[in-house]
This record gives sequence, C-alpha cells and structure tokens, in this order.
Amino acid sequence: MSRRRAVMVALTLVGLGIASYLTIVHYAGGSPVCAVNHGCETVQKSKYADLAGVPVALIGLIGYVGILASFLVRGENGRLLRLGLTATGFAFSAYLTYLELFEINAICQWCVGSAVIMTALLVVCVYDFLSPDDSDRYSSLADTPVSSATTAAAGRTRAPASTSR
Repeated sequence: MSRRRAVMVALTLVGLGIASYLTIVHYAGGSPVCAVNHGCETVQKSKYADLAGVPVALIGLIGYVGILASFLVRGENGRLLRLGLTATGFAFSAYLTYLELFEINAICQWCVGSAVIMTALLVVCVYDFLSPDDSDRYSSLADTPVSSATTAAAGRTRAPASTSR
C-alpha cells in the first residue's frame, strides 16, 4: 500500500470514528462530550441535526463508509469515485459549518474535526487523482503491460504486434 493510500485510509478511519460516536450519541439520546460551552449538545439538539428525518451524524457515517469502500475499487474508477465522495462530503461539511456559525450560533468540536478530516481527505484525493502513483495505475489484470519476462513465461518468443498505428 502506498503512503498516500495509507494516509487516505487513516483519515477515513478517523472520520468514521467521529461519525460513529456522534451517531451512537444521537440514537442513545445522550449529549456528546464537549469542551466548548455545550456547543456540541446545542448543535446535536438543533432542528438542523436531522435532514429529511435522517440524523446528520448517520449521513456522515454512511459517507465515510462509502469512502472506505471506494478503496476496493482499483484504478482510475476508484480514484474518481473517492474524489466524488470526498468532494460531496466537503461540500456537505461546509454547509453544516455555515449552519453552526450563522444559524445555530454554536460550534461542535466533533463536527469541526470531521470537517477538517474531510478537507484533508479532499486535498489528498485531488492530488491522488491528478497524479496517481504506479501501484494503482492499472485497473485490472487485462490492463497490465506485457513485459519480455511475461511473454517468455507464456511461451512466446516475442511480444504481439501492436494493432494501433
């Protein structure tokens, strides 16, 4: 696993932990541990804590699970999927941060932590999409380039001629 991929997985797991904690607190009916004047509780109990009846924390949890699952998709499709998911997560986090600052008038440290994680994930995913490393370059075995060693092992004396000119 490349260092870049390891960083993305680690960030996703931290975000997953935050979203899991907030989802558990939501369904347990408790208040999240908060060091900033009960801001987390204010945000968690606000009318903005649910979107169409679905807790925002659960939406975040599903988002992080989706990002984690995107690592199972190799190649350009996986990078594009990760980029799309993290861009969506970033936009949603920006919207929620706006609500915290201008509508709810309270800051939740857990929400800020998740927004920072999502921002970092987006930065790394954009970089990964624009300059993929060689370990994730090929999306399937059929796309793997043929070397002289593989053609010799297959019993061929030379590589097949190219059909494109």
